[in-house]
Amino acid sequence: MSVTKAIILAAGVGSRLRPLTDDLPKCLLQVGGRTLIDHQIAALGRDGITDVTVVVGYCGDRILRHLGSRVRYVDNERYECTNSLYSLWLAREELVSGALILNSDVLAQPLLFDRLLQSPAPDAILVERGDAFEAEDMKVMLNGSLVVDFGKDLSRDRAHAHNVGVAKFSGEGPARLVACLEHLVATGHENDWVPVAFREFASHWPLTAVTTDGLPWIEIDYAEDLTRARLEIEPAILALDGVVSAR
Repeated sequence: MSVTKAIILAAGVGSRLRPLTDDLPKCLLQVGGRTLIDHQIAALGRDGITDVTVVVGYCGDRILRHLGSRVRYVDNERYECTNSLYSLWLAREELVSGALILNSDVLAQPLLFDRLLQSPAPDAILVERGDAFEAEDMKVMLNGSLVVDFGKDLSRDRAHAHNVGVAKFSGEGPARLVACLEHLVATGHENDWVPVAFREFASHWPLTAVTTDGLPWIEIDYAEDLTRARLEIEPAILALDGVVSAR
């Protein structure tokens, strides 16, 4: 049940990063001389995934000009009044045969992509275990290695991990996830985050948590996240790449 496709969700406005995103989608912010989305595409390419679909919306023309024919595109024309769940629903035809799903604002050590893709679980998400949460963190409740619930509003006693923002669906999972998306969009959840669909999926089908185990990653929502990505996370990624290459 190998995954050969990826869907990158890049339609959002990135309002919490203004003024940096006043006329630029946050996936085109640069870390280490490369845009966030270029980091992701390079990491996917290392795992042989070159069939990439990007869901664009806000400043989508900037993304098209930057990436050109390297990827395929789905346009979320309603990006101002919808959220990532709706964006993924728009890309459901790309999802149905199986895919890696990424939020476009995640910078991660490529070994994390390896770990998720190599997991024997057909349907899985990346998580970082821990209990030090900020209010805006997308938290995950676990039962052993299985996902039980998602939510920014999960109480501390129910939250066991952070959602990284990268997921894998293969085998029977994609069709089941598409059914969840169809139901949620039909019942008024167009302005919800993708984890709402993952939560519904996990309520009736196994969704496994694959842990980061200390490998560096960051989701860039605020200016301070971008600063940390540049000063800490990207150097840590490069250092680990050097160690792996030397082996």
